[in-house]
Amino acid sequence: MAAAQQVPLVQPGAPGQPNKVITNPVGTAVHDPTSADFGFMQGMVIHHSQAVEMVGLMNGRTTNPQMLELGKRISISQGDEIAFMKRWLAFYGKPVQEPNSMAGMDMDMPGMDMSHMDHGKQDMDTAVMPGMLTPRQMQALHNASGPEFDRLFLTGMIQHHTGALDMVKDLYDTRDAGREPQLFDFTADVDVTQRAEIETMKSMLAKESK
Repeated sequence: MAAAQQVPLVQPGAPGQPNKVITNPVGTAVHDPTSADFGFMQGMVIHHSQAVEMVGLMNGRTTNPQMLELGKRISISQGDEIAFMKRWLAFYGKPVQEPNSMAGMDMDMPGMDMSHMDHGKQDMDTAVMPGMLTPRQMQALHNASGPEFDRLFLTGMIQHHTGALDMVKDLYDTRDAGREPQLFDFTADVDVTQRAEIETMKSMLAKESK
């Protein structure tokens, strides 16, 4: 904990619940974060940012009130979580990688393969992290509207959320990773919230296909 910055660390609460203000790790056992933990949080900032970008495409492309409400919830929750992850990284004096600076990164994150990245030239059909939409999928979403947009958004966000769950599992499967108290609480919340949203989106998609 010697490198940790003594600044308030605010963890977003679950929907309808207050945020938690934390100044030091708490719990019966304190575990220092590992390089895999830092890589996970740096990568998840980028992963969440794409979800917020997808929601941003709703404007002018769908008028479905259920879709708009879903998008609002996702944007708020993932925006809050991005802010938390940035504060957590700052707490430990670690940099935040922005989505447009992924090429050349050397992040030690379980499940992430940057080997296909070549000086910023990304394959149109290759996602940089589990579940993230490829550039071609994002282009298709950008070009769609109405029911076609709704279908692509739901299938894409289910894929996106499933990838996030895989990243959490990979972190937990990594030796000594995922045990820092705030990171553990955060990943547990992500797992519960996104599993519930996947089920909601599957139900919406089933109704859309009728």
